[in-house]
Amino acid sequence: MLVVGMGGLATQLARCCKPVPPDPIRGFVTRGKGVSIHRESCDGLKRLAERHPERVMETDWGKSDAAYAVDMTVTATDRRGLLRDIGDALAREKINVTAVRTQTRDDLAFMRFTFDVTDAAQLRRALALVRVLKGVIRVARA
Repeated sequence: MLVVGMGGLATQLARCCKPVPPDPIRGFVTRGKGVSIHRESCDGLKRLAERHPERVMETDWGKSDAAYAVDMTVTATDRRGLLRDIGDALAREKINVTAVRTQTRDDLAFMRFTFDVTDAAQLRRALALVRVLKGVIRVARA
């Protein structure tokens, strides 16, 4: 990514909102860690900007072949093979799943997946593939 008007600044993607190109983004100058890059819609960024508006910076995505970590939440009717089916759908899209957290309550499965994507188009395809699986009620980017 590129921080407009500044060259060579250390940047990192915010863990609270995990931006992915081409999400609209803003930078926030941290103390000692360079610029943290957030989605413009990030609630965490909004709170930081209210307290320190002078530390918010314009940013834009630069050219990169990097993978970006994103979170996806899934609510589904719990059934045997649900986790496998979601994993298979993501594998067909060549997505590397790095973490899964799942909990079942009252026959509903509440799942959170962390995985790497190269861009927003790959993320949209992943969400669409999971959305059509048997028993899935809701799929969203976290």
